[in-house]
Amino acid sequence: MRQTSTDKTGAWAIMVRSMVQIVRRPLLWVAMIGLPLFMFLFVTSMFEEGLPTRIPAAIVDRDGTSLSREVTQTLGGMQMVHLTETPNSYTEARHLMQEGKIYGFFLIPENFQADLLAGRAPEITFYTNMVYFVPGSLLFKTFKATAIYTKAGVAMSVAQAAGQDPETAAPLLQPINIATRAIGNPLMNYGIYLGNSFIPAVLQLMIMLVTVFSLGQEIKYHTSVRLLRMARGSIVRAVYSKLLPQTVIWWVMSVFMLSWLYRYNHFTMQGSWLWMILSELLFVMAAQGFAVFVFGLLPNLRLSLSVCALTGILSFSIAAFSFPEESMYPAMSIFSWLMPVRYNFLIYADQALNGRDIFYSRIWFVAYIAYIVLPITVMWRIKRFMAKPVYAP
Repeated sequence: MRQTSTDKTGAWAIMVRSMVQIVRRPLLWVAMIGLPLFMFLFVTSMFEEGLPTRIPAAIVDRDGTSLSREVTQTLGGMQMVHLTETPNSYTEARHLMQEGKIYGFFLIPENFQADLLAGRAPEITFYTNMVYFVPGSLLFKTFKATAIYTKAGVAMSVAQAAGQDPETAAPLLQPINIATRAIGNPLMNYGIYLGNSFIPAVLQLMIMLVTVFSLGQEIKYHTSVRLLRMARGSIVRAVYSKLLPQTVIWWVMSVFMLSWLYRYNHFTMQGSWLWMILSELLFVMAAQGFAVFVFGLLPNLRLSLSVCALTGILSFSIAAFSFPEESMYPAMSIFSWLMPVRYNFLIYADQALNGRDIFYSRIWFVAYIAYIVLPITVMWRIKRFMAKPVYAP
């Protein structure tokens, strides 16, 4: 754009200019509205059933007795398992798993019933493909439960044949009853966990990329001089006024995200809506603050976009969503605290899942504020490059 002497100045003029730029760039519509909405719908619809069910599996019955057929029937009745194949040998079942047609198979050995009744302790073997961690883990759990139930059923039959009644034999087979209480997620719904971690991580990634892109475009097209003039030489007014319209849009998207997850999809909400909304509003500004800080360190559109993309993608792992921070090496666990989305997840766990008093989450809100004021430390570099814009592709 060509700079003129009639340009209006002040924060409002910069905000109007920023809104016009957003309206004129369809790319920003997609990045700020289209992709977040798609992610909201995609993640929640993918885990609509809560847990993966009817996972393709196979059973190799090399015994062919009434007991092995009973085991097959029991396994086929499990919610997690869909016995799609009945191979005749271990080799055939292994090939099916390597081809991706099944995620695991259950092997009943020869003479299984005879050895079991004779007390010779036959071995039941099951194999799962842990390359696909979720279905492999669920199959492993189901296979193991089937093997335990089979052993208990045979032991009960032997005890009854020896003259013991079921009420006497049952405590001997299972002396301790285990009651499981899944606190915060009683239905074991994967969507509740992944939706509240992956969706904010995607939102953070898009906020960072759009923020850096908006600032970098000013230098690329040499319009940053005009921006500074409109801000009357104040780089703080220039940056924050330019980003404020985007902040409002991100606020709307974050509040819609909360409504989508907790109202429409009925995800667990034990705490206060007020604190969760405040967390999302501060989260947006914290992500923008981090992006402005990166741009201040690297006032180059290509490099700053690359750094934000890299750190945003790594947030899915280093923010301890997929691997607990307590189990990381100390040198690596430090990086889990470097991204705003980590504190968003901790506040979610405290407030939405556990309904804890806000006192226990105060430090995470302070972390948000630290990200928001962090760009102040690099404003002088941003001003220097905007005053004399040089685009380096």
